Amino acid sequence: MTVKELLKFGKEQLATKNIGPVDAELLLANILGVNRMELHAKTIELDDESEKESKELYSKAIAQRLTGMPTQYIVGNAPFRYLEYEVGPGVLIPRPETELLVDEVLHQLNTFAEPVSVVDLGSGTGAIAISISSETAGKKDVHVVAVEKSADALIWLNKNVAKHDVNVRIVESDAKSALEGIKCDVVVANPPYLPDGARVPQELIFEPAMALFGGPANGMSVPSEFIEAAARLLKSGGLFAIEHNEVQGPLIAEQLARDFESIALHNDLTDRPRFTTARRK
Repeated sequence: MTVKELLKFGKEQLATKNIGPVDAELLLANILGVNRMELHAKTIELDDESEKESKELYSKAIAQRLTGMPTQYIVGNAPFRYLEYEVGPGVLIPRPETELLVDEVLHQLNTFAEPVSVVDLGSGTGAIAISISSETAGKKDVHVVAVEKSADALIWLNKNVAKHDVNVRIVESDAKSALEGIKCDVVVANPPYLPDGARVPQELIFEPAMALFGGPANGMSVPSEFIEAAARLLKSGGLFAIEHNEVQGPLIAEQLARDFESIALHNDLTDRPRFTTARRK
């Protein structure tokens, strides 16, 4: 079975569950040790033994994907901005929507005198914290702390900080009690915000509920805790950036109003309201 035939087999299998062809390419590229574009750009010769092994591994990966398991968990990594992050069961997969939140934070960092202290609450894979640290390295004196309470997520957070060799300090704590007595310039957060019991795509069933669901009714219980934590942690004039779903913007703004000003709602890549920034009074 040639690479082309393997790819055809994978795409046809995934199509039975309405899963796009890109997933078939990512799974095969991972097994062959190439990137997705190289599957098409160069001829990959397989001897009989490696062809047999590749076919077995690919069939297994396709079967896993058909159960709904995310491709990122199967291949063990996910892209975010300029880097790849190790991911697996127990940690939320970083999403492209969150890249814009990082963009905005990086833009607003320029308004602070150095050194700038940044706290990433509920850090998960560390994608936000590591992006901020790596993209300011050598340009601005930025100190980043990644706060995470989940033991499972901490495994991936530690792996990613070590992998990218960035200056990020990891603190095991929940948002409520994290870094007591400390004041910082910036707090950024992508908290769990889906309403409890919300219907989710099959892939999300494999991701940790703790990182997805923010409480009953409107899903605001956990985001509210993060807002309180940000108010406690931030210096006057400090920046807070928080991701949320497309209907929570007004609720977030209402809760921020007591301690924050310059409250601004920002849209994601699909032009839906996705995150809010504000400054501590």
